[in-house]
Amino acid sequence: MLRRLGLAVLLLALAMPASAELLVLSYHEASHAVGRDKGFKAMMLDTTELAAQFSWLKEHGYVAVDVDDLLAAQKGERPLPEKAVLLSFDDGYAGMYEQVYPLLRAFDYRAVLAVVGKWQETPANEPVMYGTEPVSRDYFLSWQQIREMVASGYVEVASHSYDLHRGVLANPQGNTLPAAVSMIYDARTGQYESEAEYRARIRRDLKRNADLIARRTGQRPRVMVWPYGAYNRVTIEIARELGMPVTMSLEDDKVNINDLGRVGRLLIGHGTTLTDFVWQVNNHIKPRIKPQRVVHLDLDYVYDPDPKQQEVNLGKLLDRVKALGVNTVYLQAYADPDGDGNADALYFPNRHLPMRADLFNRVSWQLRTRVGVQVYAWLPVLAYDLPVDHPLAKARVVASPARKPGTEDYRRLSPFNPQALRFVGDIYEDLARLAPLDGLIFHDDAYLSDHEDASEWALKVYRDNWKLPADIGAIRADAQLFERWTRRKTKALAQWTDALAERARRYRPDLKTARNMYATVIMNPRAEAWLAQSLDVFLEHYDYVALMAMPYMEQARDPQAWLASLVARVAATPGALDKTVFELQSVDWRKQAPVDGAVLADQMQLLLHKGVLNFGYYPDDFIQGRPSLDAVRAVISLAPIPKEN
Repeated sequence: MLRRLGLAVLLLALAMPASAELLVLSYHEASHAVGRDKGFKAMMLDTTELAAQFSWLKEHGYVAVDVDDLLAAQKGERPLPEKAVLLSFDDGYAGMYEQVYPLLRAFDYRAVLAVVGKWQETPANEPVMYGTEPVSRDYFLSWQQIREMVASGYVEVASHSYDLHRGVLANPQGNTLPAAVSMIYDARTGQYESEAEYRARIRRDLKRNADLIARRTGQRPRVMVWPYGAYNRVTIEIARELGMPVTMSLEDDKVNINDLGRVGRLLIGHGTTLTDFVWQVNNHIKPRIKPQRVVHLDLDYVYDPDPKQQEVNLGKLLDRVKALGVNTVYLQAYADPDGDGNADALYFPNRHLPMRADLFNRVSWQLRTRVGVQVYAWLPVLAYDLPVDHPLAKARVVASPARKPGTEDYRRLSPFNPQALRFVGDIYEDLARLAPLDGLIFHDDAYLSDHEDASEWALKVYRDNWKLPADIGAIRADAQLFERWTRRKTKALAQWTDALAERARRYRPDLKTARNMYATVIMNPRAEAWLAQSLDVFLEHYDYVALMAMPYMEQARDPQAWLASLVARVAATPGALDKTVFELQSVDWRKQAPVDGAVLADQMQLLLHKGVLNFGYYPDDFIQGRPSLDAVRAVISLAPIPKEN
């Protein structure tokens, strides 16, 4: 009987959800009189607004939980209550004791308090270095106040790092980036810190603060709250090893109770009113389709041997992107001065290829912080030029029958060579480790024709893994084998790019992905066999399909009609329009002439009329001002167009 009862309880537990929806709120400072602290830059709420928010949560059925509840839910010991809410307060401001603590007691709410060790250890008569500015130590809690709150049971102290709540020098041009996720650049030596040095620095900092909190409060922290919300998989691993299995960011995402190493929070900003708060809570995880408006840029246009001219070029780029009002930039991360599409060098330090200039970090950071756009790094998938004596120089895609010399569009590494995958993966990882970015755009070199790949590595995979003949002629002679072979190649290339993205996500966990696709694949059902590309496979593997909607490259007699047909074919696949970026061409490469800005704007208008959400163009010549800003801005911009006086 007891065994049957135990089994019934187990089955009931398995049937229960791991947790209900969890809302995690990120607050900072609270004060009765916001105006008195005009010179202090913390995100501050009037205490009456905070009390109103707490009241609204209670009236609408939200139940405050603590870290014990999260860990118990993760272990399956007990589920979280419906409408669970976890309160967190960052930085250790004095208002936590003076204003927030009494409210927690009044509402019987628990909270997590994240403190910065270096700020806490600043003597009472010395200023705290708040970023780059000194502020009074009186703005921050004392350890005595913290101990009192901890002893009450209403507050648990989390680490906010000892000294990572600041920027560090992260490129030769002098930009400072978040310390927890940036490799420090040493201007004296011209070198970045190594992976081992970076890991040691993060470990020292997190351990120092955890030890400090334990010594000052008697309790070791179980939660790490990342400064600026900036983290990566390396920092999460270190925090977990140091006894902090829960880490918190500022990503406004639904919390997965099974992944407490990445707890997203809803940031309640400066001066948030109750009306603002209610809207944020009710809408923060609802799916919202945001259009992507893209400008695809060549760093080759920014680069100049003269650093002063290079900065002038960068200024023109920033002004241009801001004026266009787009929200996404596809930014070249490799050097291709001869324009053949193959990577001759890279614009970031790396293990394998020459570096033309340490430039991607600088341009990406400026675009993200000064213009406010998302930056996708544009890199080849297979097309890397290697010296003849390089171990992978001959690990190339091979056609059967062999191509005539000089007829290959791209000089591609074989995607069936494991060493080639490690080589390219190193490049993607090095980029993500050293440069801020939001996504990856995989170049159009990721294709295999209906006569490729006949390299020794590919033939071995066909025979041993795919159970196909190790002979392309034999495969092509059988329609069923040919179809199987084509689809397996399409998926193999997608899996290759998945592996590259996974390497990059070690340092940029939230990277989005997009992949260039030839329009021929959409327009001709047989084209998958020619290119090993497929819309349905791409929709499965990538956040976006960057469709090369380029009528002149495709030699369309009527560009407008061709574009309309292309949109209709994409729209025939449910959901495809939401994930497809239509990339127009601003240059007619057949004639080596720019496409008139008015014509390009008309093509954009047609896309909008046909229901296209995401579009952009390549290339943008910000040096010459092409295409015409006046022609395209009104159509592509997502920002209000400023009125001239």
